[in-house]
Amino acid sequence: MKTHDFYYDLPQELIAQDPLSNRADSRLLVLNRSSGECEHRIFRDIISYLRAGDCLVLNNTKVIPARLIGEKVGIHGEEAVRNGHGARIELLLLRRRENDIWETLVKPGKKAGPGTVISFGNGLMHGEIIDILEDGNRLVKLSYNGIFEEILDRLGEMPLPPYITHELTDRYRYQTVYAKYDGSAAAPTAGLHFTSELLAKIQSIGVNIAYVTLHVGLGTFRPVKVKNVQEHHMHSEYYQVLKDEADKINTAKENGGRIICVGTTSCRTIETTSDENGYVKAGSGDTSIFIYPGYRFKVMDGLITNFHLPESTLLMLVSAFAGREKILEAYGEAIKERYRFFSFGDAMLII
Repeated sequence: MKTHDFYYDLPQELIAQDPLSNRADSRLLVLNRSSGECEHRIFRDIISYLRAGDCLVLNNTKVIPARLIGEKVGIHGEEAVRNGHGARIELLLLRRRENDIWETLVKPGKKAGPGTVISFGNGLMHGEIIDILEDGNRLVKLSYNGIFEEILDRLGEMPLPPYITHELTDRYRYQTVYAKYDGSAAAPTAGLHFTSELLAKIQSIGVNIAYVTLHVGLGTFRPVKVKNVQEHHMHSEYYQVLKDEADKINTAKENGGRIICVGTTSCRTIETTSDENGYVKAGSGDTSIFIYPGYRFKVMDGLITNFHLPESTLLMLVSAFAGREKILEAYGEAIKERYRFFSFGDAMLII
């Protein structure tokens, strides 16, 4: 299976640069995965496709303001360069390893070898690079006085995807309304379309809502660089499924309800934690599950998702669920109808 099999041509102007003022005003393309037929709706119409007994699975991870801009102030053990005269360094927090040690992406990497000390906010926080990992990411030890979350909120910026060039004026719009647990370097964007009011209406018709947690890493934006899909090395992300939430999914399944995941991250989480009979188990750990055509889904019956980048692992996942040809035909329809693509774009229901 070739990576190029998942290519499509997208006009640049269809990449959404800004979120809509009302989350639920996004357009919704509904794809019937049996027939391949498409319907064009508005996202708030999603309730028309749900029924009592279904279980909606949402990822309640919370994006942290993980992008930090600082300056190199010296090498550990050497005389520091004065603030204001050091090289500009950008640091992206990817994953907390232990206490104040983080796995990070550093730009420019050539100026950031082990021992490099970076100052943020005129010394409000410092970071020292303590190791370089195999993939080029850096382990950084942060030091500061006070509460880390408060300092990060003051110094950090939201880590928007590289294809979004506009400045985000409201951080909250790159966060789901149900975000709870800090840890993501990117938003689970399918959930951005929901409002609290819409979720309440969905529950009022008898749909169960289960929450899982998967902290989204920047690997979600990395292109597949190998020619053969099977040779791609999938990034690892932390997940957690609590017992009460697993019970909601399993009970719905046992009673004949459909399990509809909101986003590829929710899908990857429950497919990771389920057994061969589709029974979801509570637990936590790391997942590097790579879902591409040929995969047999054990739990998921429906998927709410955004439109994904060409040749991406996410496009491969939705192709595994609905079929590559049907997905590419639906994407062609979306382009023809001028849908908005990617993180701040429109949504798709595959059912």
